[in-house]
Amino acid sequence: MDLFEHQAKELFADYGIPVPRGIVAHTVDEARAAAEQLTGRVVVKAQVKTGGRGKAGGVKVADDAQDAVEKAKAILGMDIKGHTVHKVLVEEASAIAEEYYFSFLLDRANRTFLAICSAAGGMDIEEVAHSAPEKVAKVPVSALTGVDRERAREIAVAGGLPEQALDGAAELIEKLWCCFVDEDATLVEVNPMILSADGQVKALDGKVTLDDNAVFRQPDHESYADKSAEDPLEAAAKAKDLNYVKLDGDVGIIGNGAGLVMSTLDVVAYAGEAFPGKPAPANFLDIGGGASAEVMAAGLEIILSDPSVKSIFVNVFGGITSCDAVANGIVAAFKLLESRGEAVTHPLVVRLDGNNAQLGRQILADAALPRVELVDTMDDAAKRVAELASVGA
Repeated sequence: MDLFEHQAKELFADYGIPVPRGIVAHTVDEARAAAEQLTGRVVVKAQVKTGGRGKAGGVKVADDAQDAVEKAKAILGMDIKGHTVHKVLVEEASAIAEEYYFSFLLDRANRTFLAICSAAGGMDIEEVAHSAPEKVAKVPVSALTGVDRERAREIAVAGGLPEQALDGAAELIEKLWCCFVDEDATLVEVNPMILSADGQVKALDGKVTLDDNAVFRQPDHESYADKSAEDPLEAAAKAKDLNYVKLDGDVGIIGNGAGLVMSTLDVVAYAGEAFPGKPAPANFLDIGGGASAEVMAAGLEIILSDPSVKSIFVNVFGGITSCDAVANGIVAAFKLLESRGEAVTHPLVVRLDGNNAQLGRQILADAALPRVELVDTMDDAAKRVAELASVGA
């Protein structure tokens, strides 16, 4: 989960990392009130989960409260790389002497953590990394030893930070490491990390990505979720503990195993190219190794709630969970949904393969469920479900 800048800075502040005072505003009136409360020059910053805000015009300096209103009017509602700005951070302006870059991240390739530090921070850090990589220090960090004050200072020196910034930077980096580890983050980034005119090192910006796989031990992270941007179907699926992602097509997909479901998306998209309207997958839904009646019913319920869905493809390869168990789950799911007044009215194409596939097919054939078709191969099933979607069956 990516955090907004203001959320990242609130988190930083909890760890004693110096950040400028700021107030979130959703309207121009709130922006005026925030600027009046902060007094003096302020910076109005678009709050979107993407980079490049400054170059896109989403970060503007305002001289006073009235100027902050004008800047907020220009920023609120603007589009930055496909993200609409719904709120701004009104922040006290900082007297910047120098700008640096710093981040901790998960280095998956080398199976360790990585600290990245550079004295050439700011808006053009990507260009610096490309044209002058020697100015960007990449320092591996052991999960066993971590980062104490001494190690933090070594990283700052490697990044080329000047002597007058080393003490402050080392303290900030040490605290940032604590935040990174304690919060189960995969990225914490400060760009720019600044040396202010009074000699203080601060996090002028903040970017944090939290590991969703650690949510079971981080209950407080739920408060960071952006409910307004969450797809309602994805939210409903999450409430049912389903691994679901909404897509833009019209063929509902249910499979067991992420790899199989990804392959199914590709096969359906390819098959859809041959039919009018070019039907495409409407979702990713992995029901995992178990396909109980409740799980299957929950999956069908979510997919049927999507008005764009015209047909459904259930693609299962029996392994630990055998195909007869999956078939019984489908039959039971139909009965369960019907008892709720939510009978399945969409055509359902089912492909079963693997453990007890023949028995599973026989169970579905004997059940004679309405609008359910059994197809032997994955390719043929994809063609059939795309055909059904193309005619709006």
